[in-house]
Amino acid sequence: MTDHDHHDHHHHDDHDHDHSELSPMDARVRALETILVAKGYVDPAALDVLIETYETKVGPHNGARVVAKSWVDPAYRARLLADATAAVAELGFAGRQGEHLVAVENTPDTHNMVVCTLCSCYPWPVLGLPPVWYKSAPYRAKAVRDPRGVLADFGVTLPAGKAVKVWDSTAEIRYLVLPERPAGTEGWDEARLAALVSRDSMIGTGLARSPEAVA
Repeated sequence: MTDHDHHDHHHHDDHDHDHSELSPMDARVRALETILVAKGYVDPAALDVLIETYETKVGPHNGARVVAKSWVDPAYRARLLADATAAVAELGFAGRQGEHLVAVENTPDTHNMVVCTLCSCYPWPVLGLPPVWYKSAPYRAKAVRDPRGVLADFGVTLPAGKAVKVWDSTAEIRYLVLPERPAGTEGWDEARLAALVSRDSMIGTGLARSPEAVA
């Protein structure tokens, strides 16, 4: 399972370079982009800004900052759980696909996992674009039918007595999982803690990284 494929959209005025190194999907996207630009449907400069936004400004690193702050600041965590949309906006993360955000907290008794059974609703401002597997029919079906099986597919085994709660994202509500803070991180600052927070841990298909993993 891999992240959503991407390619370099810069320098749209030069489409004569060799495409032999592109994957078939990248080649199709590049060809479609060329046609849309030629017909005037797409402004290359605007497209560059959009791509740069999702490559550098929007992504899981935003969500990691939110989670890290919730781990060290109980008052912020309370605001996040009460109104996630407003709480993430405090850190400057807002926009399309993040208007109605709900944060759900993993605890020693409960593990949360997010799916969108109808399409691929996803909190872009804090997690960026959804990975390919999140949009796939097998994940969408199995997450509801056999969530522990999905977790096993991702290499996660939970204690037998721990409940798994599955949240179904919609166009109206999107979810952000707050993973449990790893043991052994007492005294860590937010920047160091954020390195422990993976994209999958904020979807619920993974756990936060151990301190040793980022040492």
